[in-house]
Amino acid sequence: MTDFPDIEWRVTPGLTPYADALAEMEARAAAVADGTARELVWLLEHPPVYTGGTSAVATDLVDPRFPVVATGRGGKYTYHGPGQRIAYLVIDLGKRGRDVRRFVHAVEDWVIAALADLGVAAFAVPGRVGIWTGTGPTEAKVGAIGVRVKRWVTLHGFAVNVAPDLSHFGGIIPCGIAEYPVTSLSAMGLDAGLTTLDTALERRFGAFLDTVSSQTQNLA
Repeated sequence: MTDFPDIEWRVTPGLTPYADALAEMEARAAAVADGTARELVWLLEHPPVYTGGTSAVATDLVDPRFPVVATGRGGKYTYHGPGQRIAYLVIDLGKRGRDVRRFVHAVEDWVIAALADLGVAAFAVPGRVGIWTGTGPTEAKVGAIGVRVKRWVTLHGFAVNVAPDLSHFGGIIPCGIAEYPVTSLSAMGLDAGLTTLDTALERRFGAFLDTVSSQTQNLA
């Protein structure tokens, strides 16, 4: 990303084990907080895994057919697997306004804008975590968001279902929301791969960063 030299934009091919990614992300966040590393946007995929956030409840783990990992991000249980674009965001809010809520909303807007570039009408719903698409009986979740902030540096981020095996979500109640199903770009008939989504995310990244950074002026 030549337009943002202070931020590393990394795309890792293949499947990165969740534990390895978690360890590297946490080390990078600590280094960013110490001022010894650049911020990071890391795009990758994981082998099938269920992860539980700080609000996870045992009853939402219906069929633990894949490894289950407890993690420090917000939210409940979610699934990660091949065909899903994971984005880990190690962003220094200490120099960008220290407004966690604004950061989360900016992430939502960023993903929604990128999906719009792909022809997907997505939206956020107040009080309901994630990125949604469709109306009425076809409304479904296409993306998940879960973040953690430590020393004013963000960890974790979002996931967009490009072409995962949607049956794998059957082992959990995704994000604790049983009333709505999950969907993917592929299930919606969209022939878009991870690279296509990555391009849209990169195109819209500047607006996201402007939104997050604009809070600096509100600091006392």
